[in-house]
Amino acid sequence: MFNARSESVCEKASFRRLLPKSRCLVAVEGFYEWKKDVSKKQPYYIHFKDGRPLVFAALYDSWENSEGEKLHTFTILTTSASSTFQWLHDRMPVILGDKGSTDAWLNGSKTDMLLKPYENPDLVWYPVTPAIGKLSFEGPECVKEVPLKTQEKNSISKFFSTRKVEKEQESNMEQSVCDESVKTNLLNNLKEDPRSTDDRLASLIDKDHDSKSNVPVPSLGDVGKSQVKRDYEELLADTKPSKDKIETSPARKKGNIKGGGDKQPTLFSYFGKK
Repeated sequence: MFNARSESVCEKASFRRLLPKSRCLVAVEGFYEWKKDVSKKQPYYIHFKDGRPLVFAALYDSWENSEGEKLHTFTILTTSASSTFQWLHDRMPVILGDKGSTDAWLNGSKTDMLLKPYENPDLVWYPVTPAIGKLSFEGPECVKEVPLKTQEKNSISKFFSTRKVEKEQESNMEQSVCDESVKTNLLNNLKEDPRSTDDRLASLIDKDHDSKSNVPVPSLGDVGKSQVKRDYEELLADTKPSKDKIETSPARKKGNIKGGGDKQPTLFSYFGKK
């Protein structure tokens, strides 16, 4: 396997047996990492600023086939990305930046303090051509810095900024038209009224004030009194006899009192029933 995760190297049998006596160093001028965007990938070349080689912590092994041929292989240990490298990738090789760290790794020291992200600022990077993804692409062009294509991004940003300005202009124009329409209607109304401007404005203000202030607002006491008055009037209306029953001639009333056999109720008997 080309890489081995340092977090689990002590647990997997394929690597655990190599830790005691099969440690090694891998020296390179630099390495590549691809930045994944929405529609494409952009490679970056990572190296030391002063040009010295990068030294990776690694493990080696030897395998012999049935014909007696030996194959020597190695695997590079990886760890989580440093704080400045996370924008590019979530993993990075274990970089041993000085002689003390390389000696400690080769001498079999504990891995806790060695297998960690490289945080020093001398690790730098720049974009290179995507052609390095082809096995046939070789030569100095592999590590030549290339400018990023930002013209497309600038065009998109310019498009959205232009649309924002156009929307603001349209909004301002609509507001101006609305204000002009209101002003024209006001002038036409003032021209139709023969009174002076002050009188017309005062009339409008008084009319609005009267429409609001002339509405009576009853108090709680007034509401209670009105309810009692309505109840009393309804009681009188129920107990008051109709005009046809009350307005009878004196002769008719006299005959009713004397005769006693008339079925029509007298004024006194009517109230008595109620």
